[in-house]
Amino acid sequence: MGFPSDLQIARSASLRTPADVAAGMGVGKHLLEPYGHEVAKVSLDAIGELADRPAAKYVVVSAITPTPLGEGKTTTTVGLGQALAHVGRSATVTVRQPSMGPTFGIKGGAAGGGYAQVVPMETLNLHLTGDMHAVTAAHNLLAAMIDNHLHQGNELGIDSRSRSWRRVLDVNDRALRNIVTGLGSRADGVPGQSGFDITAASEVMAVLGLSVSLRDLRERLGRVVVATTAAGEPVTAERLKAAGAMTVMLREAIKPNLLQTLENTPALVHTGPFGNIAHGNSSVVADLIGIRGGDFLVTEAGFGADMGAERFFNIKCRVSGLRPDVAVLVATVRALKAHSGRHRVVAGRPLPPQMLVEGPEDVLAGADNLRKQIENIQLHGVSPVVAINAFPGDHASEHRAIREVAHDMGAPAAVCTHFADGGKGAVELAEAVVRAADEPTEFRFLYPAEMSLRDKIETVATKVYGAAGVEYSATARRQLDAYEAHGFGDLPVCIAKTHLSISSDPALKGAPSGWALPVREVRASVGAGFIYPICGDMRTMPGLSSQPAAERIDIDADGQVVGLS
Repeated sequence: MGFPSDLQIARSASLRTPADVAAGMGVGKHLLEPYGHEVAKVSLDAIGELADRPAAKYVVVSAITPTPLGEGKTTTTVGLGQALAHVGRSATVTVRQPSMGPTFGIKGGAAGGGYAQVVPMETLNLHLTGDMHAVTAAHNLLAAMIDNHLHQGNELGIDSRSRSWRRVLDVNDRALRNIVTGLGSRADGVPGQSGFDITAASEVMAVLGLSVSLRDLRERLGRVVVATTAAGEPVTAERLKAAGAMTVMLREAIKPNLLQTLENTPALVHTGPFGNIAHGNSSVVADLIGIRGGDFLVTEAGFGADMGAERFFNIKCRVSGLRPDVAVLVATVRALKAHSGRHRVVAGRPLPPQMLVEGPEDVLAGADNLRKQIENIQLHGVSPVVAINAFPGDHASEHRAIREVAHDMGAPAAVCTHFADGGKGAVELAEAVVRAADEPTEFRFLYPAEMSLRDKIETVATKVYGAAGVEYSATARRQLDAYEAHGFGDLPVCIAKTHLSISSDPALKGAPSGWALPVREVRASVGAGFIYPICGDMRTMPGLSSQPAAERIDIDADGQVVGLS
């Protein structure tokens, strides 16, 4: 009999009630709002009620630059959360909510995998408590109110060509990337070119993830900029009188969702901001609750350390006021072999056979990426620990090669088998994290808020990405000047680039140098609170593959979901 599927493992779990899970965090039953028998919303009142409890050690899980297949950050986050209990420490896990687009596409669900999962799996990956739909509705309400304002006479003098607020949907659908709205009769609205993004790419999702309270959410939504007037003045959701209704639609969605891992570690699953054009981290409010819920809080940052972790440090931590103690950097043999430039990995296809042959020399050939990502953690004054996420086809010599590289960079490394063995398979990692958390750290932001936007972009590009410099298009230069003139210059930057390379070119592997970061356009997520320069072609609405996961997902005769992965 082969290894059981994630769904089979999840269904065999022995779950505790949400009240019992919450009690382990010190969260009282009166702070819970049950959603069925296995999930609960947590009231934001928990932030104040837990304030007198000691703060947990704060651990962020990131990775080297991943292959298109992903390297197991969520699985490692969950495995570490479970493993800490095996070494006598209590932990809470905070992760992003999965988007149903990838769930029905190539990637599948985002609950972890094997014996390191957040459960119940079906509920987590399919709707959960409806937060994604609330974000979709709030976003599209604003889109409708923009178009209605134009239709009703355009009192604000909006330049219809400046509209930047597209619509969103939590489905992979490439046919909606570019559309024309308002066709038909005069009563059908003002024609305009627009399109759809996936819900995770909505600024509303980023706003929800970075808000610290319901009032803060209301204020951030009011600051969202959707267009400009003919004179170039920003038009906000507040000026359109949309922010209040949007907040009402999100009043339940701002509350974190309490689930648990297979080993009953508390898991707060909340928000899912896109990792390319947004900060790619779970919510601030979940962390503000989880930081008082035990000895350790383990959270995950999207993509590699050059992206999710950099944004965690410089965007999320600025908002939350929390300071990380340890950063776990997930590395895999297959990813380092891919960074050697000797192998090509394609999403949805098996690994090339030559990648499965024992080859520590290939691992070492791609090790510059690991070195640079360790350095990116150290730039922020945080202690790195390398988690070697082991796969069945790995060889001991390849793991030794990774350990040696990490050791030379001053980072401890641990081989992890949590996918197959659950928490006990990540005990070595947990012990390394506990030791690192006891060491003094001096966390620091990469740049001060008062630095100019150009200097912030260039600091990230040269220090984190290893670029030689930055090249701005004429459009980008004008936009940066305008944002600073409008008072947005103190915002942090969230550089939108490929996640498949430290550089802006997905074809460049390892840790390339001597290249320039091309900034072709700059946009402002004023509500979320960051400026995002666009460096390359960003797909904000994925498409389905030739054999999407949706083809395999069904209901059996007993009403049970089948085919979910």
